[in-house]
Amino acid sequence: MMKSNTSTPTSKEKSNSVLTLVDINSRTNLTEKLQLSDEYLPSNYRDQVNGQSTSGAFIHLLKGSLGFGLLAMPMAFSNGGMLFSWIATLVVGILCTHCVHILVKTSQDICKTNKMPALSFSETTEMVFTKGPIPLRAWSVFARRFVDGSLMATYFAAACVYIVFIATSFHDVINYDTGLKWNVRIYIALTLIPCLLIGQIRNLKWLVPFSAMANIFIVVTFGIVLYDLFSEPLVLADKPLIAKTTQIPLFFATVIFAMEGIGSVMPIENAMKKPQQFLGCPGVLNSAMIIVVALYSIIGFLGYARYGSEVRGSITLNLKDGSLLADIAKVLISVASLCAYGLVFYIPMEILWKKLSIKFEERNHNIAQIIVRTCVILISGVIAAAIPNLEPFISLVGAIFLSLLGFFVPSVCETVYLWPDRLGWCKWKLYKNILLSAFSICALVAGSVASINEIIEIYSS
Repeated sequence: MMKSNTSTPTSKEKSNSVLTLVDINSRTNLTEKLQLSDEYLPSNYRDQVNGQSTSGAFIHLLKGSLGFGLLAMPMAFSNGGMLFSWIATLVVGILCTHCVHILVKTSQDICKTNKMPALSFSETTEMVFTKGPIPLRAWSVFARRFVDGSLMATYFAAACVYIVFIATSFHDVINYDTGLKWNVRIYIALTLIPCLLIGQIRNLKWLVPFSAMANIFIVVTFGIVLYDLFSEPLVLADKPLIAKTTQIPLFFATVIFAMEGIGSVMPIENAMKKPQQFLGCPGVLNSAMIIVVALYSIIGFLGYARYGSEVRGSITLNLKDGSLLADIAKVLISVASLCAYGLVFYIPMEILWKKLSIKFEERNHNIAQIIVRTCVILISGVIAAAIPNLEPFISLVGAIFLSLLGFFVPSVCETVYLWPDRLGWCKWKLYKNILLSAFSICALVAGSVASINEIIEIYSS
């Protein structure tokens, strides 16, 4: 459990460029930060030098929820139907935003009550159970370990997928245009070189330019796709409003996996200089999610209207092979994924390093981090090269852990934190969180079944 430490930082600490939650809690100058009021404000005890600006947090959060999953939305719409998918995408976006809101609100309230500058996702969960009803306090350590383990499993797996996706995109463009016959594993090996460099960045503030470039490239790719979509008339008459019941679980599996970015939320909020601007209206969260839901809905609807049953897993694959626009779109989305790799890798490494740092002397932390990060990236590359078709396995991991982390854990945390007399009129928040938990379990089962069936289909053929 993180302890609040407000001692004046030493010169050695000031020279350390690595920003962690420990730094956030320790690098504080009390003579400048003490307030006249008795209320504890976490923002007064955040790192104002290495901390992240509100605009930087917005860029990161937008990138955390706006990945290449955007390009899979037309396929999701084909599994849901035109009308159902449009409504369901809006509903899932609202639910994702609400669950992030209650998680961050709970974390910030705990910080104020216990006088702590910041709490991570797992630390928030642990504190909720530690301070909660007596019968649940014994579960606090398990809750923290479960969240940490789930985040590492999900985001290390996602890092492998990013490597495969980047390498495959370059493989398709370069081999087609030049006539080369290089195996995709060669491109995976080449992709590891920039990943090794980006993976050494340990401060979210320094990753902002990469996330900004990724967002720009995604928007440009979005524009190219829209240009292609409107190059011919869109046909809506032959598209079902609601797809077959057996296809609906595939829709939810795709949308939740594509849209859910719960793992990036708390690291982004923890690094902000002004965390109070994360929530509220408009706030960082609401602003980013409005854009995310709008883009997902538009590209899903128009992509399915244009290509219908011929739509592929990534809509860029529907662009004509060899055309200039298709090549530009594929290259841009792969470069965007490369820029986003730093944020995806940052999340699980922060968790892993907190567990490993105690095993090294402080003077060796820098070299130890370099070695650990390098080894993890190389292992990811080996896994990606050994099993280039990782998507169904990662979808299974995402279906299990993202459903739990994105919906179940935040709703349980809010319920336990507010129990028993702060759950609103007639305990409406309790019933609301029960419904969210039920939705989480349904999404877990549906997504897992869909992913397992896909794995069976691939290997049986």
